[in-house]
Amino acid sequence: MPTTHKPQGALHGVRILDMATVLAAPLGATLCADHGADVVKLELPDGSDALRGLQPVKDGVPLWWKVANRGKQGITLDVRTPKGRELLLSMLPEFDVLVENFRTGTMARWGLDTETLHRANPRLIVIRLTGFGQTGPYRERPGFARIFEAMSGFTNLTGEAGGPPLHSNYPIGDYIAGLFCAFAIAMEVARLRGDPDAPGTEVDLAATEALFRLLDPLPVEHEQMDYVRGPSGNRASYTAPSNMYRSRDGVWLSLVASSNAIFARTCDVVGLSGWATDPRFATNPARVQNLDELDGALGRWFAAHDYADIAGKLEAGGIPFSKVYSIEDIRSDPHFAERGAIVRMADPELGSVPGPCIVPRVVGHEPAIPRTGPSPGEHNETVYARFGIGPQELARLREQKVI
Repeated sequence: MPTTHKPQGALHGVRILDMATVLAAPLGATLCADHGADVVKLELPDGSDALRGLQPVKDGVPLWWKVANRGKQGITLDVRTPKGRELLLSMLPEFDVLVENFRTGTMARWGLDTETLHRANPRLIVIRLTGFGQTGPYRERPGFARIFEAMSGFTNLTGEAGGPPLHSNYPIGDYIAGLFCAFAIAMEVARLRGDPDAPGTEVDLAATEALFRLLDPLPVEHEQMDYVRGPSGNRASYTAPSNMYRSRDGVWLSLVASSNAIFARTCDVVGLSGWATDPRFATNPARVQNLDELDGALGRWFAAHDYADIAGKLEAGGIPFSKVYSIEDIRSDPHFAERGAIVRMADPELGSVPGPCIVPRVVGHEPAIPRTGPSPGEHNETVYARFGIGPQELARLREQKVI
């Protein structure tokens, strides 16, 4: 299939107003922008979004903000003021989706409850992404990624057995919730495209539930087997061998040989002749039961060989493995390079900056690379001009601190 270089993606023509802060909900809008949606990022006039202060910040330039909000136009508007609220409602007919992530009830206190929003635009998709949802006793609690991760059961699966749970040095909870946000937008856009008479809707997306949704076996194994899954270090408690091993020259590798066929090939590579047919290791349940002995033997083999030797033998044997990559490894890896996994995004301050490629790839279609996230109010003149607001009115709104 020939490749076409067109900026239009599957969400071309979808207009999203992103008035959310920090990461989770804005990421959902960003993913939609990657695939062609027209996204306007709305901030308070003082540019106080907390993401602008999260590291990395270089010489006052918020690097995370730039890559997390790529592909968006930026405006400022204080919707808490009467004029700001009025202006927002007047713009809503020109948008298909509104994304917000304020504490439950906050928008209603500003006079922007769902009913009011739908009076302004009956077909509007309102995405409300909060920590705990719009209902329930925790609905007004504040939430951050580590809170979602801890409460969902996710964090209880990390760390060494018998030791404390561990958080990752990354807000994975925000990014998982953001994926569900993008899915919700695409889902509801598909519904409205399929029925021109369908009304708009309100999506109640709880970040804690988003993480919990990924933990499929936890409820059923608890009910049916009275099992509470907990941390097991780098081992997997459900399949074996699946662990992290260290080579003689100090390189950490992750290896997974879950299926019987792959395990048999692994035994051939590491010199464990006969283990593939040994009743203690012939099946995955048996390997899990005898994991200490199995891991001990594998660990000794890895520790006796250098990484280059290990990699060559595992590659030849068709064994799934990988060195534990840092960003330096990713940037120098030929596979990532050939696929263009890192793209360069134009930036008015830094010239260009690197970021992850657009995912997923649509065969035969190559989307335009987005530019970095906007500075506060960078596109006020351009966006507000669509609504008939000229330079003089913008100046008055600035004086009134509405924009």
